[in-house]
Amino acid sequence: MDSKTGLANFGIVASVRGSVVDVRFDGHLPPVYTMLVTGPDDRIIIEVLAQRDAYHVRGIALTPTQGLARGMPVKDTGGPLKAPVGKAVLSRMFDVFGNTIDRGAALSDVEWRSVHQAPPSLARRSTKSEVFETGIKVIDVLVPLERGGKAGLFGGAGVGKTVLLTEMIHNMIGHHDGVSIFCGIGERCREGEELYEAMNEAGVLPNMVMLFGQMNEPPGARFRVGHAALTMAEYFRDDAHRDVLLLVDNIFRFIQAGMEVSGLMGQMPSRLGYQPTMGTELSGLEERIANTDTGAITSIQAVYVPADDFTDPAAVHTFSHLSASIVLSRKRASEGLFPAIDPLQSSSKMATPGIVGERHYALAQEIRRTLAQYAELKDIIAMLGLEQLSPGDRDVVERARRLERFLTQPFFTTEQFTGIKGKIVSLADALDGCERILNDEFKDYPESALYMIGAIDEAKAKSKPEAQAAGKDASDKRSPAHMDAGGA
Repeated sequence: MDSKTGLANFGIVASVRGSVVDVRFDGHLPPVYTMLVTGPDDRIIIEVLAQRDAYHVRGIALTPTQGLARGMPVKDTGGPLKAPVGKAVLSRMFDVFGNTIDRGAALSDVEWRSVHQAPPSLARRSTKSEVFETGIKVIDVLVPLERGGKAGLFGGAGVGKTVLLTEMIHNMIGHHDGVSIFCGIGERCREGEELYEAMNEAGVLPNMVMLFGQMNEPPGARFRVGHAALTMAEYFRDDAHRDVLLLVDNIFRFIQAGMEVSGLMGQMPSRLGYQPTMGTELSGLEERIANTDTGAITSIQAVYVPADDFTDPAAVHTFSHLSASIVLSRKRASEGLFPAIDPLQSSSKMATPGIVGERHYALAQEIRRTLAQYAELKDIIAMLGLEQLSPGDRDVVERARRLERFLTQPFFTTEQFTGIKGKIVSLADALDGCERILNDEFKDYPESALYMIGAIDEAKAKSKPEAQAAGKDASDKRSPAHMDAGGA
């Protein structure tokens, strides 16, 4: 649409190279971020990313470009990509263009807003810090999350990021009276379908919105789906005055989509092939996730770490935006310690005495110290064996191994695979259990009694049958000796 004349503004396709399309306009040149449509039924949608000269714009197609040819007419829509907002979006599933993909009824009574919004000003931001309980022991005790903060789940392929994220959704939506928005960036369609079914069964869809830019879609669509999700989140925070839980899986795929777009646009890559504008693009998305005077957006983001290398620029740039970093370890996953969170690499800015309290802070520090000492002693144990350690060191090892097992937890999301019923554990129960282990109360219990339980008292119930069996064996062995002694 030409802003001066109010008439439709048309151009023609000048060149097509994969997803990159150059369009010539003889009249008004569309501004950057304008959406252009072309092809049969206007099916091909292009976003303008650069004005090359007085007549040409270069854009990236957000849809497949099959059938697009030079000379085809292109229509300027006169505005940017928009997302639907309003109460009608709840319990629905969308793609990047705001089309419903859940085979439900058509949307009605929604407002369409641009996905390109500025972050809230510093004056509007809230500065109070509150802890956000998840019901997962190792997170609540060692890496407490912030209400209205940003937490990242870092890990390589297959260490449990999506499972942990799904478990958090399950645990939080019951206690969390706000709106939950799930944004799948570069998701496998299998994961999207499984999540939809799980949320439907749990009965939490009425307060949930899902957006997907799937793995098979062009990079332009994957690059913009995060912005569309944030536009919806901002509506619920600023207009509906509700707290929002924003779940992003996976922020690395957003960076990867930006890398593909940048390469297609002909920009010179920077370190390790990443786009030169990566920091700016990530900040443009992350800075919109904020607490304001009207509500809070609490965000939990999965971050794929390429080849488990935490010095990768994508991981480094993402770390800087987060209030809590939960690092998943392949080594712990291989030992069967799930969730496979590495307590020594994970950190949270909420873990200070002023926020979590003196007792919680002191306990968390003692747990970290015990686990760190155990990590140092592992080399000696591997070379010389446990017997060569001093009694004090042996006590540390026993405490650390029991702590590691107590910090495992059965998940609701994995019940169908493990056959163990999921557990939610309150922060008070988790702290109580850790304190009692550090005080050597469970020194005589087998380590296996603490593995995959909820609260610590379950260990007593679990180890009773084991203790009885051990006692019976011992009495069977002793009885002949007693008889001999008596006879003598």
